[in-house]
Amino acid sequence: DMDSQGNLTELLSKKPSNEFVQKSVLEAMQRLDPREYIVPVNENLHLLPANNFLATFPRWIYTGMTYLGEKIRFEGNPSMILDETLEKVRDDYDFIVIDTPPSLSEQTTNALCASEYVVVLFECSNWCYSAIPNFMDSVDGARRHGKRNTKVLGILRTMNDVRRSDAKAFNEMIEEDYPNEVFQTIITRKAPIGRLSLYGFDENAELKQALDQYENFYKELMERVKGR
Repeated sequence: DMDSQGNLTELLSKKPSNEFVQKSVLEAMQRLDPREYIVPVNENLHLLPANNFLATFPRWIYTGMTYLGEKIRFEGNPSMILDETLEKVRDDYDFIVIDTPPSLSEQTTNALCASEYVVVLFECSNWCYSAIPNFMDSVDGARRHGKRNTKVLGILRTMNDVRRSDAKAFNEMIEEDYPNEVFQTIITRKAPIGRLSLYGFDENAELKQALDQYENFYKELMERVKGR
């Protein structure tokens, strides 16, 4: 989890993200070793958690000072810290999925440089539409300066409000602009999805409704991964 809000951490661990203070992805990157910070969620899923102190990541990069007052300097390309950290465990997993904050930042840059493939999330709105070219440029930068030959695997249209005509228009516009990248699956706003953060994945009577659209996306995603 590379988002300092820690929402993914709380959803998967069922614990407040602040329970992972000094036991998170931030400390893993400062020590360039994630192994003692990995939290097993179940047999097939492990989590490298985040909390709000991840917001101090840029300050640590440029000053070498941690939020605890320790002096730990990183020598090298500051965009490659996460990549170097994950190198210790890449062979232990079939896939490593990185959740990023909804903005370009040092966390996002590190996530891109550590990734072979990127799924671009597109909310059907004007602000998101205008931001897509800049994000695509950031992926190109990660490919040039990183070591993973980072590529866009696809664009997923999400948080789509079927009641809004402008959302339909932006769906069509992004498909016209990026016909080879856009996934056919469109994730629409549904109450069961919104309540996942409340009910979680265990004993959730709405789980099938919440995940139906994502199952279609998963099939498309894996077909593209296997085709590369």
